[in-house]
Amino acid sequence: MAYYSSEELQCLGFKKVGSNVKVSDKASLYNLNDIEIGDNSRIDDFCVISGKIKIGKNVHIAPFCLVAGGELGITLEDFSGLAYGVKVFSQSDDYSGGTLTNPTVPAEYKKEKKSAVYIGKHVIIGAGSMVFPGVKVADGCSVGAMTVVNKDTAEWGIYLGNPARRIKERKKDLLELELQYINTHQV
Repeated sequence: MAYYSSEELQCLGFKKVGSNVKVSDKASLYNLNDIEIGDNSRIDDFCVISGKIKIGKNVHIAPFCLVAGGELGITLEDFSGLAYGVKVFSQSDDYSGGTLTNPTVPAEYKKEKKSAVYIGKHVIIGAGSMVFPGVKVADGCSVGAMTVVNKDTAEWGIYLGNPARRIKERKKDLLELELQYINTHQV
């Protein structure tokens, strides 16, 4: 996996790029002037990142992810991560048949849902999962593989299924590890 150099990242036109950021040269990046990436974050091969996106510190986006921020945006807070093939959407067409669909059709013939997505601190979203427009995945949540998140979650839960449902509480031991990491690495 080849990553852009720091110098190359600074020249690409991002709204903001922190230090020690790694972005694969095989990722597809659109609307760079609307994308912010915090320190120590990484975007791997074959990801599509587009629209208004704010990526915090120590965020990992694994290969084959789609992060489609559209106009209203997607926020990924510090220490969050998307496993292989996760899809996050901030807008979606109306699939009922009541309107036309797809980006080739003018807005007056469509009824798109457009709503920002928030992925909180220490959230991990498992492989193949999908997050729909307007969803807030609260701090500390763990979302199992192949889960469809179409409603907000509550903090520090483990969610699984289609649609996502809370199956148990998530441990908070990682908060102590976060403090150790920050103190050791002067983050």
